[in-house]
This record gives sequence, C-alpha cells and structure tokens, in this order.
Amino acid sequence: MPEILPSLLAADFGHLAEQIALVEAAGVRMLHLDVMDGHFVPNISFGLPVVSAVRKLSRSVLDVHLMITEPDRYLAAFRDAGADQILVHYEACPHLDRTLDEIRRLGAKAGVVLNPATPVSVLENVLGVADIVLIMSVNPGFGGQKFIPYALNKVRALERARTNQGLDFAIEIDGGITAQNVAAAAEAGVDWFVAGSSVFGSADPAAAVRNLHELAAGPHHLRKA
Repeated sequence: MPEILPSLLAADFGHLAEQIALVEAAGVRMLHLDVMDGHFVPNISFGLPVVSAVRKLSRSVLDVHLMITEPDRYLAAFRDAGADQILVHYEACPHLDRTLDEIRRLGAKAGVVLNPATPVSVLENVLGVADIVLIMSVNPGFGGQKFIPYALNKVRALERARTNQGLDFAIEIDGGITAQNVAAAAEAGVDWFVAGSSVFGSADPAAAVRNLHELAAGPHHLRKA
C-alpha cells in the first residue's frame, strides 16, 4: 500500500508535537525530515537536535533526507539521533556503494536521491544495494515549489528496472506533491509520497493526509497488485 510521508519542514515548529500527533492519527507511519546545510542546497533547515527531538515525540519511521555535502561524516550521528532510513544524494556521494553499505551496516535502510536533472541510468549498478530510491520532483532546497512533470518519466524508468531485475526497493517522490498529481505519481510507480505544504499548509492536516492516501491508493494501485 502507498505511504504518505508528511515533510516536517512545512510543519509549525511551535506546535510540532501536536502536528505530528494529528497526522499520525490519520494513519501516517513515516515522517520525512529534510536536513539542509546551506552548501549542497541554498538553504539551511535543521540537524541532529531536531531529529533527536522528533524521535522522542514519535514512534513513526523517520525518513531522514540528507541534503548536505560529505554525508558520510554524519551517517552514524543521524542513526544515533533516531533515523530509521537515511537518504543521501547521488550528486554528493563519490563512493555511493560504500555509503549505502555503511548506512545498512549502521542498521538503517539506505536510500539514494536523484536531483531533477540527474538521469536514472547513473544508478544502474547500485539498484541492488539500495532500499529506497527517491526522485526529486522539485529542485531541492526550498519547500512549496511547483512539481516538475518529467520526474514521472524517471519514476517509470525506475519501475521498469525494478520489475525487469526482480528488485524490491521502494520508489519515493519528493516535491510539489498535491491532490492534483498524487494519483499520476502512483500510476507511474511511486510507493511513498513526501508531502509538505499540501499537508501542513492545509486547514486540516489529518484530512489532507487521508485524501492523499485515498487518491494514491486508487484503481491503478489495484491493477499493480
């Protein structure tokens, strides 16, 4: 079944515990945390203390997206802070196989992220060692951006590779996911949907989560099953 991952970057940090409780009551089982360093991406968000604080507030799976340079230096620290899944950018990892292996050695699920302009073909040799592949459908660094439609072509290519090679990595998408495009993303092959503004920017985040999940789990999902 599809998973909706509310992105805490869009949450109200003055009421973070309440916001997390709201979406978890709506069935959320994973939370997405965007770590930005102001170097790899042109913005700074939050780091280890926030991940650690969220871990104390929630039993959900913490999907930690490292938008940082030299992520290898911080893998163990983020795992210790409570990350269950650690996702690194292909563009930031010169030794990607080693990085993914280290994440798994630490006991977390290993994910690799592709920026919009990076083709899926660069992952040909590591798809078998990745637990998650995240396709960015906006240019990383800021929330609230408009969805880039060609991201779905990359999702379709990943879905073909996964099927043809008999692999079982999850396909995740992040950026501009709304009620207007979540069904199309699911149809293309996405399993997990990161949603920030469309959840926490809503007057009723719980209702927004339930609506996104219902749309993502439409007739196309039954056909895939």
